[in-house]
Amino acid sequence: MADIKSLDDLKSAVGSAPAAVEAAPRQPVRDKLGRSYATGKRKDAVARVWVKPGSGKVVVNGKEMAVYFARPVLQMILKQPFTVANVEGQFDVYATVAGGGLSGQAGAVKHGISKALQLYEPALRGALKAAGFLTRDSRVVERKKYGKPKARRSFQFSKR
Repeated sequence: MADIKSLDDLKSAVGSAPAAVEAAPRQPVRDKLGRSYATGKRKDAVARVWVKPGSGKVVVNGKEMAVYFARPVLQMILKQPFTVANVEGQFDVYATVAGGGLSGQAGAVKHGISKALQLYEPALRGALKAAGFLTRDSRVVERKKYGKPKARRSFQFSKR
């Protein structure tokens, strides 16, 4: 080993440092049927979502989106990833969802659609990530503690 007494000696001993390693561009992930698959989660709901090019048809648990999610707010939640990515009416969605209530299920399907879209077309990742659709919303119901009537509620205090 050579005597290294200064920073210049160290630089010459190491040689030229490799340039910043560029990450390879993301490749589309599709199955043999031309679909992309992702799981979405929200509260206690878990959704399995398949996305493929089509006319914009959304099927959840074998039913049309308007039938399964009857409230317009829930339908709007499902359409958000397409609106943000600017691909409305270009993809068909098939989803199965279980657990939780309708609101949590809508959030889970939205999360799954977002993840599947960015796997199908990696160029959409920036818009979906900026909107926060690729992050799982980790808020869940807090557990009930012993000695309390609810998670945080205490019994009524009585001085006498």
